[in-house]
Amino acid sequence: MRLCVIPARGGSKRIPRKNIKSFCGQVMISYSIKAALDSQCFDLVIVSTDDAEIAEVAKSFGASVPFIRPDELANDYAGTIPVIKHAIEWCDDQGQSPSEVCCLYATAPFVRASTIRKAYEQMQSTQADYCFTATSFAFPIQRAIKITAENRVEMLYPEHLETRSQDLEESYHDAGQFYWGKAEAFKQQKPLFSKSATPYILPRYLVQDIDTLEDWKKAELMYKTIKKEAI
Repeated sequence: MRLCVIPARGGSKRIPRKNIKSFCGQVMISYSIKAALDSQCFDLVIVSTDDAEIAEVAKSFGASVPFIRPDELANDYAGTIPVIKHAIEWCDDQGQSPSEVCCLYATAPFVRASTIRKAYEQMQSTQADYCFTATSFAFPIQRAIKITAENRVEMLYPEHLETRSQDLEESYHDAGQFYWGKAEAFKQQKPLFSKSATPYILPRYLVQDIDTLEDWKKAELMYKTIKKEAI
């Protein structure tokens, strides 16, 4: 069985109720649920939440909410992998043990069904334990600066002060859309950012973390532009 788990707790602090807040005219979590269902990759799409309202909204868009996430996995310090492990073990207890699992974030309006499918195929073909979305940094991280307590500037990597940009190694970061993985890898809580994983590279215009109101506004502008270009 292939399982999709969408973590969506109710206690978001910086953007209250962000999982069910309206984004470009639709409830935020609906984008992830729709992409999961449209991908036709899954036998079961679960939303893992501690919140009754989120549970009802998720079910209205076609997801299953067969359990309420326990309190110890719904606080500000709960990690993603333990939440996925809990969902897998719940399925195991029901006699529906999954073989592959996709953790799909609830705040991923740019996620596409085709991307979910292709990332699964990449995980299978490379025999990796995980496959997750990643994208390149827009600016060389070797040229990053920090601001000191005295409001002055220091380079994080001063040895690259004179290095040409084209000679600097390209760097990547987690795109924050989803993580495909073998069920056993999640249950063993193997680290994602390791040789166990293969990255599925996305263009930067499809990537935006949504942690602050500024992020939210930028993401809406990006989404509207992409939608307009597609017409």
